[in-house]
Amino acid sequence: MTTLTVRQAVLSDLPALAPLFDDYREFYGRPSDLQAATAFLSARFEHGESVLFIAHEGDNPIGFAQLYPSFSSVALARTFVLNDLFVCERARRKGVASKLLAAAVDYASALGAVRVSLSTATHNEAAQSLYQLAGWKRDEQFLVYHFALPST
Repeated sequence: MTTLTVRQAVLSDLPALAPLFDDYREFYGRPSDLQAATAFLSARFEHGESVLFIAHEGDNPIGFAQLYPSFSSVALARTFVLNDLFVCERARRKGVASKLLAAAVDYASALGAVRVSLSTATHNEAAQSLYQLAGWKRDEQFLVYHFALPST
């Protein structure tokens, strides 16, 4: 049996993370662009703008999660947004996503955060089921709105 590991990613993990990130974007309907995926993740590392976790099955990278720091003005406390969670298709249903979720929550908790939030596509019922089984609660108080800015 191959060992499943999850740990916080570092810059040297970029070559393993970028193809997973590119696959994640394709899952959500974007065209593949490995160069742009690599540049985007590189910038997050460079500027300390996110925290990434990587999952391996043996030596093979199979998933990742990306947390973005935020704050709650009402709670006067740190929060995190779990913006990205992805497990490659061949590694699904093996507990990888659960371990990535746990790593993100543990990290946020260790920093004294009061909440980790996430969103998922309304049609992604498998993910919704996982989140509910892991103890995440669907927001029943707030609706989320977006305002798209024109591209430059």
